[in-house]
Amino acid sequence: MIDVSRFKQRKRRPSTPGEVLADILETNAITQTELARRLKVSRRMVSQIIHGRRPMSVDLAVRLGTVFGNGPELWLNLQQAVDLWDALHTRSREYETLKPFAKSQAA
Repeated sequence: MIDVSRFKQRKRRPSTPGEVLADILETNAITQTELARRLKVSRRMVSQIIHGRRPMSVDLAVRLGTVFGNGPELWLNLQQAVDLWDALHTRSREYETLKPFAKSQAA
């Protein structure tokens, strides 16, 4: 479970799945073309993920988790962290106006 209060206080946006992927490719001297072939997706899709123009999908997370052996959860958690940070920082004023149900009503 993600600690929402931690994301509210964090000034820097979490690393995107694409940033992490770019680091892995660079460290291991793997090209985007080679990765795309291995994943059986287009090179354009890989490029869009790396450059932050496309969010991580469940399908791509499964593919990456399989080829790198680290499972889809890592990739999905990275995307979830970015999505949550973005929402909390772009709509914080709106969220502050929300009134929660009493605990007995929420269950």
